[in-house]
Amino acid sequence: MAAVDLSAIVIPPAERSEGYWASVLRRLRRDPVAMAALAVIVLIVLAAVLAPYIAPADPFRGSMARRLRAIGTPGYLLGTDELGRDMLTRLMYGGRLSLFMGVTPVILAFVVGSGIGIFAAYVGGWVNTVVMRIIDVFFAFPSVLLAIALSGALGAGILNSIVSLTVVFVPQIARIAEAVTTQTRNRDFVEAARISGAGPLTIVRVHVLGNVLGPIFVYATSLISVSMILSSGLSFLGLGVKPPEPEWGLMLNTLRTAIYNQPLVAALPGVMIFITSISFNLFSDGLRGAMEVRQ
Repeated sequence: MAAVDLSAIVIPPAERSEGYWASVLRRLRRDPVAMAALAVIVLIVLAAVLAPYIAPADPFRGSMARRLRAIGTPGYLLGTDELGRDMLTRLMYGGRLSLFMGVTPVILAFVVGSGIGIFAAYVGGWVNTVVMRIIDVFFAFPSVLLAIALSGALGAGILNSIVSLTVVFVPQIARIAEAVTTQTRNRDFVEAARISGAGPLTIVRVHVLGNVLGPIFVYATSLISVSMILSSGLSFLGLGVKPPEPEWGLMLNTLRTAIYNQPLVAALPGVMIFITSISFNLFSDGLRGAMEVRQ
């Protein structure tokens, strides 16, 4: 029998399966609406972060001689406010506080709410019942009224507004975390890990967190737009940022008297709140769609 030359046989390398997050990014890149929304968010964030370097004027320097200039006035692309301050500069600087107050409560609520929901669902029994009944109490109050009540009780200020909004969002995230964790803890791979002798902390860290943090994160991103609207509303009511700091909600409040003289200028902060909020919503919808795994 003739000998076979094994060196001539080429074995093709095994095709590497695409990872889950790589497939999520691939599907997300194919969503033009989500990518456009992400581009808008990036531009707004860059304008806010780079405001000290690219803003055309001082956000606090005004002049009554040039107050309420119209959009397109030479030297003032977006006009001036009621104190003669450059609106473009104020909007760029205002984005820093608006984004900070919109994102920070959601991040804090994501950490706290996820921990509460995952703990309650994994332990189960009467612990889950007690924790979730306490969470249900917060759902008896509308988010807007609860935020206003907490901010009014704590007093005006950025820190108190962040605390108030965090308290508002923690129950919502905890409810989602409890629901997805309850589904995951009954899966076969969790039972197999428990039977094999793995401890509760190991099971939660290795098998539970990786499967529940994704859906919780997607839901949390959808709350950023709500957080921005609520934080702007608190500033509009005088319960958030204090003058003369630039912030979109506060700017709406101070410009409300100019609505009849320069309606376009007075509406600019509201336009920025709308654009930013809708961009976060559209990106969150795209991310949710990209994370759906279809068999």
